[in-house]
Amino acid sequence: MPFPPRLTEKIQKIADDHETRLSALIPVLREVQNEFGWLSTKSMEEVAETLDIPASSVQNVASFYTMFFTEPVGTHVMWLCRTLSCALRGAENLEHHLCERLGVKTGGTTADGKITLLEAECLASCGTAPAMLVDDTLYENLTESQVDAIVDKIKKT
Repeated sequence: MPFPPRLTEKIQKIADDHETRLSALIPVLREVQNEFGWLSTKSMEEVAETLDIPASSVQNVASFYTMFFTEPVGTHVMWLCRTLSCALRGAENLEHHLCERLGVKTGGTTADGKITLLEAECLASCGTAPAMLVDDTLYENLTESQVDAIVDKIKKT
């Protein structure tokens, strides 16, 4: 199934703005993931065909970077930082709280498909730990009540 025309136009613009088709791959994958929520095998094949690069190159990049999902995820993705600074400031307790509140284990998606909870290696927010990235919004100096408010806000949308 070919991409919708507006997505194909975006991909072409990204490719035109880069020196090579391969250098456009990461921003193109980001656009495709934004459109569909994840990168299916078929969508990666379509990217390869559109950019005229090997499908293996697309699959290698998509599977290497944690920001790309090669399996379906929830509508909203919560990345909880678990590096040393965040761990020392209570990230483990927040993770347990989130798992209990959402009814999932880390790496899982809520039954309603709204939230996937993942661990991040580092969110570059050590001075304001613990930190969590929800979609494209960074939350810092988190407490359980702040996490609950974030979850409530997501569940209302």
